[in-house]
Amino acid sequence: MGETPRLRMRGDIVSTEYPVTDHPTFMSWLREIMSEKEIQQFLDHLDFDGANQYDFSRIRINCFFSLGGPSLVIRLIPNTILTIEQLKLPPVFKDICHYHKGLILVTGPTGSGKSTTLAAMIDYINKEHQKNIITIEDPVEFVHTSRKSLIKHREVGRHTKLFDNALKAALREDPDIIMVGEMRDKDTVNTALKAAQTGHLVVGTLHTNSAVKTIERILNLYKPEEQAAMRVAISEALVAVIAQGLCKTTDGKRAAFHDILINTESIKEYIMRGQNDEIAGVMLASEFDGMTTMNKELLKLYQEGRITEETALEKSPTPNEMAQFLRGRI
Repeated sequence: MGETPRLRMRGDIVSTEYPVTDHPTFMSWLREIMSEKEIQQFLDHLDFDGANQYDFSRIRINCFFSLGGPSLVIRLIPNTILTIEQLKLPPVFKDICHYHKGLILVTGPTGSGKSTTLAAMIDYINKEHQKNIITIEDPVEFVHTSRKSLIKHREVGRHTKLFDNALKAALREDPDIIMVGEMRDKDTVNTALKAAQTGHLVVGTLHTNSAVKTIERILNLYKPEEQAAMRVAISEALVAVIAQGLCKTTDGKRAAFHDILINTESIKEYIMRGQNDEIAGVMLASEFDGMTTMNKELLKLYQEGRITEETALEKSPTPNEMAQFLRGRI
């Protein structure tokens, strides 16, 4: 409120020609997309996070109060789920989807396309395998229609009170695959690891920027004396970590780039020993296992003419190494 509405187009904030939003207009928008109960919840708690479904698209809704008054952010979630091929994801993504048990983590900052990638993977399983899939999200984003697989969506706050409660309950709901929208605390991680170790495939997301940092982030949830046991648990349960970013391409669109860590026998050893620095080197040299690093993917995009050198350096998690890649020193 008190501002001109703006749009985000391919990552950039763009001004519109709409007038400055006043209070009656703002409240009329809320009534269009939220129920009276949800509006009251927003006014009572000063925050609201939810979703709604329309014929043209699903929308993610976030309302909050700021110094200028109430504010609203709406994100479109397409009804049509793009396939792994349409997203131009590496072929190893399909291989990962064929696992019957273990833990798959898709990570990246907000707006990096994690949900889109995860939806493509679930869609692939849905078309190829006869599985019972339960998703636990806050809120539900992409909605899948059961095909070969049976899919049930559960929304935190609407169908269950807590992520961890829903995850524990899912173990008694005969699932083959459990998708956890966000592994945000120690209890959820514990339950996810238990599920992965007892014959389920668990797919979850974290807000980390690289595959190695994902393992470190999980371990840092635990006390130092607990970490050795957790390294063993992670090394046994992990299938893969996919860390994703998005960058602008020279044609005005956006492309994804990834860290892909596959839990091979050598990776298991490094995780158990806590030799995280060695893992990046293995990823760099293990393309035949489907592994790659963000720098390798950014270099490939640069060599294909899809991104500029500046973009490659800006998006790289390790710009010094990226500069050496670009100059052919690695």
